[in-house]
Amino acid sequence: MKNVLLTILSALLAGTLSGQESDSAWSIEDPDQLLKYETGVITLEKGNGKLTVPDGFRYLDKTQSIYVLTELWGNPVDSEVLGMLVPANRGLLEQTSWAFKISYDELGYIKDDDADDIDYDDLLKEQQKEVEAENPERIKLGYQPIQLIGWASDPYYDKEKKVLHWARELKFGNDSINTLNYNLRILGRKGIFLLNAIASVHELPEVKQQINNVIGSIEFDKGSTYADFNPDVDEVAAWTIGGLVAGKVLAKVGFFALIVKFWKVIALAAAGAGAYLWKMIKGRNAA
Repeated sequence: MKNVLLTILSALLAGTLSGQESDSAWSIEDPDQLLKYETGVITLEKGNGKLTVPDGFRYLDKTQSIYVLTELWGNPVDSEVLGMLVPANRGLLEQTSWAFKISYDELGYIKDDDADDIDYDDLLKEQQKEVEAENPERIKLGYQPIQLIGWASDPYYDKEKKVLHWARELKFGNDSINTLNYNLRILGRKGIFLLNAIASVHELPEVKQQINNVIGSIEFDKGSTYADFNPDVDEVAAWTIGGLVAGKVLAKVGFFALIVKFWKVIALAAAGAGAYLWKMIKGRNAA
């Protein structure tokens, strides 16, 4: 599959660089020049918090993030995304590029009493069954089936920082490069910030190296932190730490919310070569 896609990509690149007109405003030669990246302090649309873009990263706002995730990287629409953190030394077109997607879920105050009692091996087996059960519907809707290979990094909960970590290794269809979904959940008074790293498993060491910087970049406003919880007025979520890892918080979209990295190279090539070829490739890749 990968060889077929790379052959098509080469043909698209040849056509684009030879001067063919594009149906898209996005350039295959350097799409990053057409994106408006931000640095500094960003007030997040939801969650009563702010993001201070960490050194070595750039920020894409909600509109651009949705475009990149959906139109360029070939994922299902995710209107809940608030933005993305992209390494400053990588272009979106590079094979080794990766990013953190940021969103927020106001599901209430998460009790962490069960954090030390979770059997993550059992959770993994349960999720593998759930992923397999959802594949027929994914295929029906035109997406690739998913295989959950296992934990790419063991789940753990940082009680001091109130941050939950876990990472899955996923295989989409017949892709030869497995996808990494590194998940961070930052707990607050009324909900959680969700940060998901979009990468291949090869980028895992680099992603992990940046985890502390990324966690430290998001800060709840005064009065909205986990420590500000007031049991007399605040809603306690039905979810627990174990429930978050099990993915139940994403029940409304299930594993359709998982993000593919490998598609982005094909999608960007098609953006420069015309809508017709993009539809042809996207249909083939989703088969």
